Amino acid sequence: MITRRRFLSQSTLIAASSAVARAMVHNSHAVAPPVVPNLDPDTLARFVDPLPLPQLAQPIERRMAPDGSGERVPFYRVPMRAISAKLHRDLPPTNLWAFGGSVPGVLFDTRSGEGRLIEWANELPQKHFLPIDHNLHGAEKNVPEVRGVVHLHGGKTPAESDGYPEDWYVPGQSRTYYYPNRQDAALLWYHDHAMGINRLNIYAGLFGLYIVRDSVEDALHLPSGKYEIPLVLMDRNLRPDGQLSYPVSPDPERPWVPEAFGEAQLVNGKLFPYLDVEPRLYRFRILNAANGRFYRLSLSNGAQMQQIGTDQGLLPAPVALKYVQLAPGERADVIVDFSVHRGEKLQLMSEPFELMQFRVSNAAVSDVGAVPAALRPVPRIAESSAVLTRRLTLDESLNMVAESMGMLLNKTPWHAPIAEKPVLNTTEIWELVNLTEDVHPIHLHLVRFQILDRRRFDVFDYMTANKLRFTSPPMRPDANEMGWKDTVRVNSGTVTRIIVPFVGYAGRYIWHCHILEHEENEMMRPYEVLRAGSSS
Repeated sequence: MITRRRFLSQSTLIAASSAVARAMVHNSHAVAPPVVPNLDPDTLARFVDPLPLPQLAQPIERRMAPDGSGERVPFYRVPMRAISAKLHRDLPPTNLWAFGGSVPGVLFDTRSGEGRLIEWANELPQKHFLPIDHNLHGAEKNVPEVRGVVHLHGGKTPAESDGYPEDWYVPGQSRTYYYPNRQDAALLWYHDHAMGINRLNIYAGLFGLYIVRDSVEDALHLPSGKYEIPLVLMDRNLRPDGQLSYPVSPDPERPWVPEAFGEAQLVNGKLFPYLDVEPRLYRFRILNAANGRFYRLSLSNGAQMQQIGTDQGLLPAPVALKYVQLAPGERADVIVDFSVHRGEKLQLMSEPFELMQFRVSNAAVSDVGAVPAALRPVPRIAESSAVLTRRLTLDESLNMVAESMGMLLNKTPWHAPIAEKPVLNTTEIWELVNLTEDVHPIHLHLVRFQILDRRRFDVFDYMTANKLRFTSPPMRPDANEMGWKDTVRVNSGTVTRIIVPFVGYAGRYIWHCHILEHEENEMMRPYEVLRAGSSS
């Protein structure tokens, strides 16, 4: 069961607690804020609110694409603004930040090869309502409190439209990004990526879904229209008055915490929603938008689901599963057959939580639908095609001066010179060596990749003698990981190998852990895709 993950060893926790205690003894102004108990979601009635569906984004006009193609493409303007919304029938409205008027934000439904221009307008307040840690890189006191920049997660996007974390802008400003959509059908998502406060902005609600469709997917006649349902999962803590409560450390001068878990489990922005369904096939497009929680999804009666797609689109064939595991940032495309559950009520679970309820009607259905035996070919990339193999570590360290836990990629801070410089239209193998006790979902911007294998190794030998000694044979990816990915689960004490074709665009991108608190302190690094022959 992956609902919470141990991040620090017991000895490290003791050391960290002692360090904070010492800091508070010597800092007379560092007084811990009073503890206000969070709302217990179990005190609320279950399944009294219908599942809301995101509003479809509507273009304003057509404008010339900036890529020199001469094509006129749909143009949208999407504001980031403060809203209030009821998360449950029996709670007062909660203050949130949203793209448009809801959390999740407006839904983009697009076609492969048909570009989009989107103006992301920052109309947020001047002051943040969640606790900023000014010790984090990029969130210093001389930086404006409220900033935003948008990243299309999973998009094959030109660098200038990728949402680089330092390219943030303040209220009253906007940026227009171009998304060419030159990629296979897939469920993507967009979210804030502002340096130093990304975890807070997403916790506040700044994210939404972006669907790309194509003719290959159309030909499969998968459930569509009202039978295709987006499910955005996230966890939050709420105060008794219904307002967001973001966890903080005991030191008010350094409020960052290594992981943020909430007791309130929201689906499409509602607590314990229900969905009325017909006794037929439904397609669920599922996103884990939590800051740090892993979900292990199942149906309450133990029924099987069929996963047909992952981050970057369709799998080669459906995979029958009783559990679907999603790390933060991962997506799953899942078919559920309700025809065998006529008249029943089923819960979508992630133990120990009930997330939502399906109410299956007794209606007569002329066509329940069918899942194709074959979906989309995913040819495996030959390891011999890689021009370079990079060994990159996932690290953690306790800074006894700063009294904080720092996460790094390859023992390198964010601001160090760029080390990873793949060449455009070449393929590399990245060996991700996890030296920590946590599972890290690693996301690479721009690209899609395939998982080669995972293999356990002796962490002590590596850390003391820089010796990579494997303790297990290579383990193939799970069946539902055999498609194209953009976010990979890197288990503790394993080397996870991915093979990455760097195609699309040259420029500066990033790779990072998608546990947002890790990313922010500072398990995130830039990389640069070079054009052939370039020396930069």
